Amino acid sequence: MGTLIRKAAGSVPGMVVLALLFSVAGFGKEEPKVLQAGAFSSLSPGDVLPPGWEPMTFDKIERHTRYSLVSENGATVLKAESRNSASGLIRKIRIDPHQYPIIRWRWRVTRIFPEGNVRKKAGDDYPARIYITFEYDPDKLSFIQRARRQAAKLAFGEYPPTGAISYIWASTTPEGTMVPNPYTDRVMMIAVESGSAEQNTWKEEERNILEDYRRAFGHEPPAVSGVAVMTDTDDTGDSAVSFYGDIRFLATP
Repeated sequence: MGTLIRKAAGSVPGMVVLALLFSVAGFGKEEPKVLQAGAFSSLSPGDVLPPGWEPMTFDKIERHTRYSLVSENGATVLKAESRNSASGLIRKIRIDPHQYPIIRWRWRVTRIFPEGNVRKKAGDDYPARIYITFEYDPDKLSFIQRARRQAAKLAFGEYPPTGAISYIWASTTPEGTMVPNPYTDRVMMIAVESGSAEQNTWKEEERNILEDYRRAFGHEPPAVSGVAVMTDTDDTGDSAVSFYGDIRFLATP
């Protein structure tokens, strides 16, 4: 049950649960050229949760990934410890991807999963991944899809997002691969890193979410509605210790 959609558990549609997790928040007051989504380095080791971030747990999963702020090489980073468990952290934030199309972050994994497989439900676990969700946009959906989301709004008070991008550290899938999540084609996964060659090494990443969304879904994106980090091992029964550095959105130069 590695993906956010699958882990939504029970009979509630996964996209409905995503709506509950990623309700729209107002724009922040950060520096105009940079929006800080996860300024972990500005915090103190031992703080319970980064400000603005919320725990994401699932009713059907008793074992949760443990997140904590720790010091590494003089900088505060977010540590994730997962042992046959699953949960994440969420930041609700509204961002115009045309104005701030670049996401930049760094991460480090200590191992990959031999049983991990992006194309199979049983292998849908990753030592590190970052989700970007996008607001509900009725113009991008079929009549049936709009009807389903209208029903979700009536039931839960919010529309589910139109789609999501998941940047993953894959086990064997080649870097650059884009593939639908095995549980839903509304989440497109992109392998930013792959394999064990760079494990135990901090990797700086940068993606253009505007271009990635266009390539994934074939049309212009609505506003970003949320950012999440997740390290999960419940599908494979594996374990992992991973680290996340600051996450920020940048305007086009």
